[in-house]
Amino acid sequence: MALKGFGVLLGCAAALVVTTSCTASYREARAEDRFPPIGNFLNVDGTRVHYVTKGEGPDLVLIHGASGNLRDFTFSLVDKLAERYRVTAFDRPGLGYTDRVNPDGTTIIQQANLLADASRQLGLQKPMVLGQSYGGAVALAWAVEQPDVLSALVLVSAASNPWDTGISTFYKVTSSDLGSATVVPAITAFTPNAIVADAIDGVFRPQSAPEEYADYIGVPLTLRRVSMRANAMQRANLLDEIEALHLRYGSIDVPTEIIHGDADTTVGLSIHSIPLSNQIKEANLTVLEGIGHMPHHAAEPEVIGAIDRAASRAGLR
Repeated sequence: MALKGFGVLLGCAAALVVTTSCTASYREARAEDRFPPIGNFLNVDGTRVHYVTKGEGPDLVLIHGASGNLRDFTFSLVDKLAERYRVTAFDRPGLGYTDRVNPDGTTIIQQANLLADASRQLGLQKPMVLGQSYGGAVALAWAVEQPDVLSALVLVSAASNPWDTGISTFYKVTSSDLGSATVVPAITAFTPNAIVADAIDGVFRPQSAPEEYADYIGVPLTLRRVSMRANAMQRANLLDEIEALHLRYGSIDVPTEIIHGDADTTVGLSIHSIPLSNQIKEANLTVLEGIGHMPHHAAEPEVIGAIDRAASRAGLR
């Protein structure tokens, strides 16, 4: 009887695994059907990179944050900037439609080098580089590693300095071997829309997401297994990478504009941007009163103003 019971349990477990895998595959295919690539592709040393370029003028590169993709910028900001800049937004590795590079977590330096190489391949002329949230860490890595291939930095709610709270339980689980094999497929297969909506609200708080943002951004792309695994490993490794990188910020000598909301509970102003403003020579910090983690939506004119100031300081306007 015990052996028979074990066989039943094993069969149920196998059925659950198959059901989860099939459901996850179905939802991934549906996500890519609903939210296809909106840009073009280039091959950078064997890595397929997805990008959107629009406008004319000085070159500006946009690097999105964790769990996102370039649609975060094309929702509104790219069109406004394209009136006076040639704007290029990239999907970071493993997110959107750019290939995952390192299964152990593509480091911020590896990402910076990939996007800098992609920019050169596209013929971008020493672009200004804007990074938001996690993308800010990538932009800082670019400025440290390849200072001759950018003309200015704009850092929006950027993760830049070490913090003492460690990594969240969610990322501990999803970045582990067991969690990657079991929890990630289950999230892909069974996450209800209500939880996704709550997650978006949490990122924008205390503001609300713009109308139609959730339908545009392509959240189901983020829930694909490859993207969840890439994002989890990147987030799990970020603190150690920033602990090493922040000691090198003194070498950055391009015009730097930092913009950060004082109501940001995702990337704290006092932990990140205030120290950063003293670590980079002549960095200019703009603090946005009452604004949360997404000022490129909630305070779009102020972010555009920071870009314009960086361009003027770099002699591009």
